[in-house]
Amino acid sequence: MSAESSAAQTSAVERERTMLLDAEAKGGGAKLSVWLKLSGPGWLQSAITLGGGSLASSLFLGILAGYSFLWLQVLAMFCGVVMLGAIGYVTLSTGQRPFGLVNSRINPVLGWSWALATMAANIVWCLPQFSLAEAAISQNLFPGLAGQKVLVCGVILVVAICVTMLYDSGGRGLKIYENLLRVMVALVVLSFFGVVVKLLTKGGVDLGLLFAGLIPDLSLLSNPTPALAKFVAATGDHAGHWHDLIVAKQRDVMVSAAATAVGINMTFLFPYSLLKKGWDRTFRGLSIFDLATGMAIPFVLATGCVVIASASRFHAQPAAEITQNWPQDADKINGKLKKEFEGLLAGVVQSDNSGMTKADAMKQIASLPKADIELASMLADRDALLLAKALAPLTGDFVANYLFGFGVLAMALSTITILMLISGFTFCEVFGFPHGSTYHRIGAMLPAVGVLGPFVWSKTAAYLAIPTSVFGMALLPIAYLTFLLLMNSKSVLGDDLPKGRKRVIWNVLMLFSFALSTVGAGWAIWSKSRWVGVGFVIALVVLAIFVHLTRSAVPTREAAPDGDA
Repeated sequence: MSAESSAAQTSAVERERTMLLDAEAKGGGAKLSVWLKLSGPGWLQSAITLGGGSLASSLFLGILAGYSFLWLQVLAMFCGVVMLGAIGYVTLSTGQRPFGLVNSRINPVLGWSWALATMAANIVWCLPQFSLAEAAISQNLFPGLAGQKVLVCGVILVVAICVTMLYDSGGRGLKIYENLLRVMVALVVLSFFGVVVKLLTKGGVDLGLLFAGLIPDLSLLSNPTPALAKFVAATGDHAGHWHDLIVAKQRDVMVSAAATAVGINMTFLFPYSLLKKGWDRTFRGLSIFDLATGMAIPFVLATGCVVIASASRFHAQPAAEITQNWPQDADKINGKLKKEFEGLLAGVVQSDNSGMTKADAMKQIASLPKADIELASMLADRDALLLAKALAPLTGDFVANYLFGFGVLAMALSTITILMLISGFTFCEVFGFPHGSTYHRIGAMLPAVGVLGPFVWSKTAAYLAIPTSVFGMALLPIAYLTFLLLMNSKSVLGDDLPKGRKRVIWNVLMLFSFALSTVGAGWAIWSKSRWVGVGFVIALVVLAIFVHLTRSAVPTREAAPDGDA
């Protein structure tokens, strides 16, 4: 950053500080108005959390459990706000970059793992975002561009690069970047909200079940929803298989939905976006408010609307595309939907004969009873395009294709730009470069490989997504534990260490969030990679302990007399 730009930023921060202090003295509406005006980093978080992962998880939550899991993402986001608020508090109190702080004060194994997991997640998860954006354009918004993947992906990449570069320009460019993200996030929320409003006016939403879904129902950890239970019972001898399958899927999607609320790369972004703004301890209250209004509220509204739309059209309802075409016209069924549906039926056949291969099971699925076929068509996962088609008869083509499509496109595009932004921060930290425009721009270009997503993602997902997910999920509770340790470190925070009731509240909330993230990460790692994932986590913990003990012993050796060394 040039001296002129640095001086301009300092002047801007001083103006913002004066605005904050004046508003706090007046209180009430004045304070709220200034906080809304100055918010920014929270919207960056919102732009990344509202991505393809959140969309897919919300869609399947609605398919599998109806409105019953509406509470889940609210809880996951609450925990995310707590932990991001904690690292924000530490960053604003110390003014230090957290990667170096964690390495020097906590453990370098944790710091380096945090950075490397973030870098891997930025690159890998950019691939499906490009696929999602390309599908929204060519399937929902501009069907005439179907088959023009190179052109569509090229335009998406150029737009993403131009938007991301605004951030590095600082000053006015930074403000334009933040406003663009606000617009994209608002478009996501308003698009999905508009779909739900249309459903409500057409009587497509059961309000009683909707409000009931805001209350946690832990019985779903061991049982299907009542709406699905009756279809499970109708399968007779196969009821046990379907019961266990649905329960396992419900647990998986709960973890997936919670994990996509706050990812490991989000924990890296927030403190650096605060430092980029030039904020300090005066802005600590604003940073918490910013997370609540800029990240939590848009996320809860957008994902909740997707769950509601998905539940109203799919939950406990056979997929019309399957029932109308299978098995006689199976080629007319969407490829992904057909594969998912037939895989579920093959699992039923294999449950009767555990030694049967999947290939042999596929030959026998047509002979299964109607009850099994009907239930499999209910449980098969659908994508955003199929949801748009299902909404059309009730909401009309404009709402289903264009309003919904714009929401999906904004969701993917905003996430791509944020992944590029985080990659720039991480690149500078890992290689020790100053956070100048040139170095940040080089790092920001790494996720541009995601433009290959529409061409390679389906082939590479199993090789890239699973290890990256395991790495990221394993690190999330470790990152949370690191933040907990920082918030309780007198040597780090000094006089800014929370005291009395405030410290108790912080610790209770952080311990609760850490515990939930640990349970979720443990389940996800076990379900994705079994003992390989467990072994990885154990090795990481052992290495961290070894480094800690080695570093603790160094001062003792250095302080010892020469003859005793």
